[in-house]
Amino acid sequence: MPAITADTLTLPRVAAPQPADTERPVRSITTGPRGYEGEGFPVVRAFAGVSAADLDPFVHMDQMGEVEYLPGEPRGTDWHPHRGFETVTYMIDGRFAHQDSHGGGGLITDGATQWMTAGSGILHIETPPAELVESGGTFHGIQLWVNLPKKDKFATPRYQAIEGRQVKLLSSSDGGALLRIIAGDVQSTDGPGTGPGSTHTPITLAHATIQPGAELNLPWNRDFNALVYVLSGRGSVGPVAHPIHQGQLAVFGPGDRITVAAEDTQDSNRPALEVLILGGQPIREPVFHYGPFVMNSKSELIQALEDYQAGKFGQIPPGALMPHRPLN
Repeated sequence: MPAITADTLTLPRVAAPQPADTERPVRSITTGPRGYEGEGFPVVRAFAGVSAADLDPFVHMDQMGEVEYLPGEPRGTDWHPHRGFETVTYMIDGRFAHQDSHGGGGLITDGATQWMTAGSGILHIETPPAELVESGGTFHGIQLWVNLPKKDKFATPRYQAIEGRQVKLLSSSDGGALLRIIAGDVQSTDGPGTGPGSTHTPITLAHATIQPGAELNLPWNRDFNALVYVLSGRGSVGPVAHPIHQGQLAVFGPGDRITVAAEDTQDSNRPALEVLILGGQPIREPVFHYGPFVMNSKSELIQALEDYQAGKFGQIPPGALMPHRPLN
C-alpha cells in the first residue's frame, strides 16, 4: 500500500488534547459486504447498513480492491452518467484512467485523487489503462460520493486532479502514525482539496497509516460528523477502544477529537493499520438516490433520467477512452 510515505519523525506533530477537549464516542461499527461494480471489479460497500443521517453529507463509498490482478483481469466502468453530487476517487495503489464529457481526464495513480463535480449532469468513464490490463497488477482505491446541497445540484460540471505529492502530511504525537490530508483541514493544516473552487460541501478527508502499538488522536471539527473506515489491519477506535478491523466502518458521536489505535501485532501482509478518516458539514436536506443520480425529490430523479436519455449530459467525445479488452 504505497500511497505517499514519509519519515514521521521529521513532520509536524498533531498537538495533544487540551483539558477542555472531549473524545468522540463510537456510535456504531458495521461491516461492509463485498460485491462487484462496473464491469466486474471487486468492492466493499463501506456504508452499507448505516443511516443516511449518520453519513450526511456522504452518500456512498466503495473500497475498490485490494486485489492483485492477473494479465487480462483488470476491470473498470464503461461510460455512465451522474447528476447532483461529487465523486472522489482516491487511488492508493495501481492506476485508473478517467475521461468525461466536459473535457476532464487523466491518469489517477499511487496516492492521487480525482475530484469530479457532476452537478447538472456529466458522462464519464473510469477504467484501467490498457497496459495494466495486459500486464495485470495491484489495484486498490476508494470512491466516495459527496452530496451537493440543493443550491448546487445544477452546478457546472468540473474536474480537478490532486496529485499525491500535493497532500499535506502530519505525524501523530507519538510519531507512530502518518496522516495524509487530502481535503479539509486538521489542526489548521489544509489539504489541497479545500476551500472555494475545490469543494462545494465542506468536508475533511484523510488517510492514516498507524504502526503496530501506536495511537492517532486527532482534533476534529465539532460541526462535522466523523467516520473511520479500516482499509487494512486491526485496531481500536474511540475512548473505550472498540475493536475494529479491515472492511469495518466506525460512526462517531459528537466531540472534539477522534482516537484510532493499532494493535501491537498485525498480519505479515498487513504491517500497519490503514484507515480512511472522513467527515463533513451535514446538509440536512431530503435525499432521493437512484443509481447514478442523487437529488432532493422523486420528480428530480425522473427529470434526471429524462435529461440523460435526451442527451443533455453531454456526448461521448470522438476517439474517447474505452475499456480495454485483450484479444485473448
